[in-house]
Amino acid sequence: MRLKSLSDNCPLAGALAAALRESSTELTSRWLERIADRVNISPNKVFPTDDLLDHVPLLLDGIAAYLENPASEVTTDTPVVAKAMELGALRYAQGFDAYEILKEYEILGGILFTYLANVADGMKEPCEKSELLVCGHRLFQAVGIIQQTTTAHFLRLADERVADREKRLRGFNRAISHELKNHIGVVLGAIETIREIPDLAADKRSSLDSAIARSARAMKDTVENLIELSRMEGEPRQHRQVKLAKAIQEATRQVRESAQAAGLRMVVDEDIPDADVNAAGVELCLTNYLTNAIKYTDPARQDRYAKISAAREARDDKGGEIVVRVRDNGLGVPEEKRGSLFQLFFRAHETVTGAEGTGLGLSIVRDTAESLGGRAWAEFDGAETIFAFSLPDRREAREDRR
Repeated sequence: MRLKSLSDNCPLAGALAAALRESSTELTSRWLERIADRVNISPNKVFPTDDLLDHVPLLLDGIAAYLENPASEVTTDTPVVAKAMELGALRYAQGFDAYEILKEYEILGGILFTYLANVADGMKEPCEKSELLVCGHRLFQAVGIIQQTTTAHFLRLADERVADREKRLRGFNRAISHELKNHIGVVLGAIETIREIPDLAADKRSSLDSAIARSARAMKDTVENLIELSRMEGEPRQHRQVKLAKAIQEATRQVRESAQAAGLRMVVDEDIPDADVNAAGVELCLTNYLTNAIKYTDPARQDRYAKISAAREARDDKGGEIVVRVRDNGLGVPEEKRGSLFQLFFRAHETVTGAEGTGLGLSIVRDTAESLGGRAWAEFDGAETIFAFSLPDRREAREDRR
């Protein structure tokens, strides 16, 4: 007996494809539950919006079409491939690894095969054993094609991120090394001068002591920022999530003593959105903004303040976001320097007495906010300067599912 080729018409294939389409909702639910059991993500976040969840029936429909007619190949310009690529982008954003994606599709293949095997037992369509094997081959080939598409897009995004981060890291390392070298040079030079001139005048010795202290504090701040940045590079699903109000409270606690010494009032708006945020990321952004407000207070003002607020806002067609703002009435930023605010090592007031720092703070806020899917910027309102950063509004995605 001649073994039927994949191009032969199999009466069982059409019936199995129809059954697959009819049960797509049930099969999607099974797949969702099995994925959630394997990864540290709640079922609601595996496909966080209805639009993404709707990808699955479309993927199943593509598999059914290939099962029914292998001539309708899954090519790069078909809708099912576009959905598979979007799923790869989602998994990349969620912090999956390539192995988990492969297991995800292995689970899907097992669910579909078990389902169709059970369905086939109750069908009356005439079918030879060879035809049943061909159907099984078609099923796994379709799943394999979609799996390859999702994984390939995931890996492409990962490669792009690695290349971008390597480029930025090289520049960042050069800049950091240069800055630390300068501070170390100041410390060693001051110490050497004090050792060589035992009877140094008190005012000059005090000046050298201050220079050592400033450089030491600057190096300490740089190292602490680097430590926080390294924490941000961890596994996205293992980041500690807290309420936004709690993150703001912790950030103000960290800088409270410095603010009091500078005569700066920190005021937190009472109406803070109820939102879960990345604790390390938000605290890092806020402490850098508040530290800037403390450093650049206006000594001519009797009332010096930094007001922290947060609100849910719409952003054009990109969905909602949570915007956190720090508004202060300090020295402000000269208009000609505003465009460079978030660049590495930029300082708007290099000559301000007592204003220590490396100029890393705002660039760190920018990178941190972007790593969380948001952005960072500055606004200017008369005598007030407003530093802001945003985070994606996850609540909006959850409410869309309801």
